[in-house]
Amino acid sequence: MVVATGFFDGVHIGHRHVIRRLVDVAGERGDESMVITFWPHPRNVLQQEARDLRLLSTMQEKKDMLFALGVDKVEVIPFTREFGALTTEEYLREYVMGKCGADAIVLGYDNRMGSDARDADSVRKVAEKVGLEVYLVDRKTSLSGVEVSSTKIRKLLEAGSVQKANALLGYEYSLYGVVVSGNRIGRNVLGFPTANMQLYEPLKLVPANGVYHVKVNTLGREWAGMCNIGNRPTVGAGNARTIETNIFDFDEDIYGLDIRVTFLKRIREEIRFSSFTQLKAQLERDRFYCKSLV
Repeated sequence: MVVATGFFDGVHIGHRHVIRRLVDVAGERGDESMVITFWPHPRNVLQQEARDLRLLSTMQEKKDMLFALGVDKVEVIPFTREFGALTTEEYLREYVMGKCGADAIVLGYDNRMGSDARDADSVRKVAEKVGLEVYLVDRKTSLSGVEVSSTKIRKLLEAGSVQKANALLGYEYSLYGVVVSGNRIGRNVLGFPTANMQLYEPLKLVPANGVYHVKVNTLGREWAGMCNIGNRPTVGAGNARTIETNIFDFDEDIYGLDIRVTFLKRIREEIRFSSFTQLKAQLERDRFYCKSLV
C-alpha cells in the first residue's frame, strides 16, 4: 500500500499534484493507493480560536474528488485530542503502517504530522527510520506563480474573489444543500422567485455577501442563475444570513429537493435600497448582465 496523508481541504491544485504522484507511484509499484485523512479538522479540535473555521469541501466531496483522481482507498481517522498527541513516529507506526498496512508514503513539500510538529524533511527521516519507502513531491504553484494553500483559498472566498479561488482550486467552488421555504418576497413582491438553500454541511465555507453569477444543478439538470448571499438589508434589519438563488428560465417547485450552486463570478456587493422598486430594477440589470456571461 502506498499512502499520502493530510487533511486535503478542498483538494486544490497543490493537493492534486501530490495525489497524482501517489497514484503514479502505486501504479509503478503494482500496488494500491490510499489517502489517509481526518475528521474533524485538527484546528477545530486543538485550537480554541479556530472553532469558527469553515471548510472548502465536505467529507463526501473530498472523497469524490480523490476517487476521481484515481485513488483506490480513502481512510478517515477521527481526529481527537488523544490522536493529536501522537508523535510523528507513533502516527506512522500505529496508523500508517499498522492500521493501513502501508510500506511506502508520498510526502508533499510542506507535509507535517505529529505533535512534535516536524517539518517535511524531519518527517522523511522518521518515515525512513520506521521502514517506509519515501517519495517526495516538489512545491506546486498556480500558473501565475502564487503559492497554493487552503488558507489562501478560504481568504479569497471570504473576500468574494471566487474566480481567483477557482483558479487555485482547479475547479469551480460550489455549495450543496436542500431547498427550504422563505418569505416569498422574491416571488410575490419582486417577481424574482428564489430557491433558498440550507447547507447539508454547516461547516462548509460560504463566500462573502454579494450577488454572484452561478450555475445551478437540481432535478438532474443544470441552469444558469444568480445568487444573493447576505442579510437582505432592503427587507429590514437583523435578518439571518441567507443563500438565495434565482434560476433563469425556471419555474419548478423544488422545495425539499437537493440543489448545488456553483460560483462563477461575483458581480456586486449586497446593497441596501430605499425601495423594493429600486431593488427590482437592480435585479433586472443583474440578470441581464449574468445572462450576457452565459
